[in-house]
Amino acid sequence: MFVGVVETSRSDTGKEVPSARTRSSSAGRQGWLDALRGMAALVVVFEHSLDALFPEVRASAGPWFDFGQYGVLVFFLVSGYVVPVSLERRGSVGGFWINRVFRLYPLWLVAAAAGTVFGVEGVYTPLPEQLADDPGTAALAHLTMLQDLLQVTGVLNVFWTLSYEMVFYLLVTAMFTAGVHRFSATGMLAFAVAALTVGGLLPAGALSRGLGTTPVVVLTAAVLLAAAASLACGGRLRLYGTAAAAVLALVLLGVNSRIGAWQSLAILATMFAGTVFYRLDQGQVRWRRTGWLLGFVPVASIGAAWAFGPGWGMPDDQARAFTWGWTTAVAAAWATFLIARLLRHRTMPRLLVRLGLISYSVYLLHPLAVQVLRRLTMDPGRFPLAERLIMAVLLLAAVLGCAELTYRAVERPAQAMGRRLSRRSRAMPVPEAVPRRAA
Repeated sequence: MFVGVVETSRSDTGKEVPSARTRSSSAGRQGWLDALRGMAALVVVFEHSLDALFPEVRASAGPWFDFGQYGVLVFFLVSGYVVPVSLERRGSVGGFWINRVFRLYPLWLVAAAAGTVFGVEGVYTPLPEQLADDPGTAALAHLTMLQDLLQVTGVLNVFWTLSYEMVFYLLVTAMFTAGVHRFSATGMLAFAVAALTVGGLLPAGALSRGLGTTPVVVLTAAVLLAAAASLACGGRLRLYGTAAAAVLALVLLGVNSRIGAWQSLAILATMFAGTVFYRLDQGQVRWRRTGWLLGFVPVASIGAAWAFGPGWGMPDDQARAFTWGWTTAVAAAWATFLIARLLRHRTMPRLLVRLGLISYSVYLLHPLAVQVLRRLTMDPGRFPLAERLIMAVLLLAAVLGCAELTYRAVERPAQAMGRRLSRRSRAMPVPEAVPRRAA
């Protein structure tokens, strides 16, 4: 989903070593990861176009496979692979967060503003009632990017994944600050075990129900602001600030997520698994010691779905479809990532690599194009298949055209500014090496 730049990483001795990006055959970028992003972006666009264009596909494949979950799980594996390494390469949490903010927020602001206008104008669906009734709380929740864990409806449906990306950033930042960032496998296993054992017991949305949405949102924003301020400090203040943000993220993940704790925990386990794959590829951990741990993550993710189910009061047939859809999506996402990883030294198709480069724009903007399409078609059944296929091609062309434009006009300039500011920021010394390799 996000473009992760990784040039060098640090070994356990603190020395810089060539990264997968350096060895990539795709013009200095990790081509296989970009190709995965590009493919995942196409799958998510396809998922969100089904109701507008191909309801027969939804009816036939929907009970057995969730295209959207498959796409975002691939995104999560890729983010897990590249994001922590970007932090370690810089050796500065301040520089890392400057880069992240300029990478994510400029385009996000464009998409959020457009989504709000679309909702107010009722292009297809009206602005969610919660956002219209309390715009201040909704705006503050969105600015944290944790709105899905704050029981606030996203102005665009795809914003929910950003909440889990943000939790992951907060956790890896705290781990890096504490000098335990090499223990990715431990974190991966802990989230997987928690998903399978206690995930179904943790009540979704309990914090907001007990304290109220606004107090939880304000408290979250205050903690994040304090954590951001601590990045300008040194020593214990930085450690306490990042730790507080990480603890808050874990609490929200466990007892306040919209989708339920087991699924939230499974997502975090998946992201940490991506990090472990990177460490395997860099020789920082050994397959013999970590292979079974990696294998446990998809098994636990699937097992938790069958043990706990969606937990949203769904009718039996819908709950069964959700469980099967999640199961096959997890299996397919892992298989896709593993196959791409085996092919990582090969040159990837340039079209997919380019699509991966603009995938953040594709991901955030395509719901707007789908809303316009649904407003125009309303009832897709009245159009013959040939016409709907033409509409699908036009939809994709419009999405890619807009994504290319926003990448050039918004993303790329903002990223360049973020890199300049990041270089100027005060570097934080790299933590001392962990005395033993992570298991």
